Amino acid sequence: MLAARERTGWGPRLIAGETGIAHSTVHAILSRHGCSRAPRSAREVFRRYEWPCPGDLLHMDVKRYPRFRRPGHAVTGDRRSSRLQRTNPLGHDFFHAIVDDHSRLAYGELLADEKADTVVAFLERALSWFGAHGITCRRLMTDGAMTYRRNRALAELLAAREIRHIITPPYTPRWNGKVERFHQTMEREWAKGLRYRNSTARNRALPHWLRHYNERRPHSSLDGQPPISRAHNLPGQDS
Repeated sequence: MLAARERTGWGPRLIAGETGIAHSTVHAILSRHGCSRAPRSAREVFRRYEWPCPGDLLHMDVKRYPRFRRPGHAVTGDRRSSRLQRTNPLGHDFFHAIVDDHSRLAYGELLADEKADTVVAFLERALSWFGAHGITCRRLMTDGAMTYRRNRALAELLAAREIRHIITPPYTPRWNGKVERFHQTMEREWAKGLRYRNSTARNRALPHWLRHYNERRPHSSLDGQPPISRAHNLPGQDS
């Protein structure tokens, strides 16, 4: 039975069928020898990192938020949807975000799309905002989306600013984990943390939440301090 297990990789039921021994007996013997289950593949060890200075690396990403006329099931608990909501969706708002790797200071805007020109204009405003906080970008990390990877205007902007563009490999969201984690926090605390009458009211609350996140909200990875505490310019410079 052990030889059959090693040779075929079969489980107890198939081995029982081949050897003519009861399934329960095969399972008991394989369990006794620690081979009743196939060994799990070793998980890749993820190494956490943090660049030493603000601006050494900025993480950029975009997340879609659906527009709505009334609160959805995420906050009401009611999963029934009206026919109008199913057949006439209102579309999405696109939240473009950049998070500084060292300070976790975040800049973001809700925009109408994620097209190439929109991305470049957003990045220019973001770099100016970080510059007002004494942060000069040296590297920018994004995923491999076409709007980042094949955006000529973006490449020209980064070259003019002498910013290195780092593109994460496919299926490696942890590389860009700081902005991914920021999206999770933002969705939980801003998008779904309150019951808004519609998406317009939700969107109007965003600037206040962003200021709260940057200036007041304790961050677990910063020893309970807000991100602004690690920026060169203290509160009062925040626009």
